[in-house]
Amino acid sequence: MDKRDKQVDVIYTHCGSPLGNIRIGCMDSKIVSLYFGDEVEMPETIETCALGKEAVHQLQEYFAGERTVFDLPLAPSGTDFQRSVWDALCEIPYGETRSYKEIAEAIGNPKACRAVGMANNRNPISIVIPCHRVIGANGDLVGYGGGLDKKVWLLQLEKEQSQR
Repeated sequence: MDKRDKQVDVIYTHCGSPLGNIRIGCMDSKIVSLYFGDEVEMPETIETCALGKEAVHQLQEYFAGERTVFDLPLAPSGTDFQRSVWDALCEIPYGETRSYKEIAEAIGNPKACRAVGMANNRNPISIVIPCHRVIGANGDLVGYGGGLDKKVWLLQLEKEQSQR
């Protein structure tokens, strides 16, 4: 299902997944958001959106273990710092994890571990910008906007697929 939010010209597409409903927001031919359905109100009106359909297709391939890299135009809204963190998240290879400290070092700000955590938490395009791949320095699975159960599931999927 899709819905156009006429106030901000965002088209929302719904995607079913093994983790529940996902809402994908598209604007100006770019993905601007991707949230699990229990995090946001789900629109009800249907409208077509080619980019939303492509995102659904790529997500389905990802959940089936057939896709390890997304090829979608992204436009997450955030500060320069947040975008630098999100860019670093996209560099984490499929099936691997990094600590908040490692991300802070990767963006050239090694003392910004907490700020990296906050930026990670504000990631508007989950899964595609893989914030689920960030863990605590001691290896603990800490925080995930969609819920730790979803983070565990995503990491397990990637671990199993990368070992094949």
